[in-house]
Amino acid sequence: MTKFRQRFYVFDDNRPVPAVIRSYTPADFDELIVIQSETFPPPYPPEQWWNKEQLMQHVARFPEGALCIEVDGVLAGSITSLIVDYDPEGPPHSWAEATDGGYIRNHNPYGNTLYIADICVRPRYRKLGLGKWLIQSLYHVTVQLELARLLGGGRMPGYHRVAAGMTAEEYLDAVIRGDLKDPVVTFLLRCGRTPVGVAANYLEDEESCNYGALMEWRNPFKS
Repeated sequence: MTKFRQRFYVFDDNRPVPAVIRSYTPADFDELIVIQSETFPPPYPPEQWWNKEQLMQHVARFPEGALCIEVDGVLAGSITSLIVDYDPEGPPHSWAEATDGGYIRNHNPYGNTLYIADICVRPRYRKLGLGKWLIQSLYHVTVQLELARLLGGGRMPGYHRVAAGMTAEEYLDAVIRGDLKDPVVTFLLRCGRTPVGVAANYLEDEESCNYGALMEWRNPFKS
């Protein structure tokens, strides 16, 4: 498979703006780390931002799944994935276990599932819908590689506000019903992702109380 590249337009109010999603390269690494710092400010742990060694593993092992988006020539966000062999009946997993701590050395070209390791968009570009475009690009990869699903654990940054009165599972159910809104889970629902469960100790994340909402997109061309 060749590296990913897609040109299109996004809209800033009513103004079309040229954009491109492409595989990122070492020339992008410094800016990608800056974008991580803008996207995940404190209390998110800075040590969980990408480092150059991780980014080098991404482009070396699975460039088709290591994508960035430019808007009018400016790097505005990225999404990173790997292929894993996922068993829905298997034991719970953490983000670190699924992604090899972000180094994706466990990338398995013969696996059945495209696993999202990370998505980030610069705050000043979020009104353009770039996150949805990035996720849709990985739907294309899922279909082209004939994988069963796209899967990933989403943060639940709104959960800490209600954690004293409801479980993480109850919180996710409330977001699905529309009784509550969560910045990440609601966004993923809008992108076509379907929740499959909640994982405890998924990621060190104070706002999510370390929980993650596992959410998938099933390949419609696979039974």
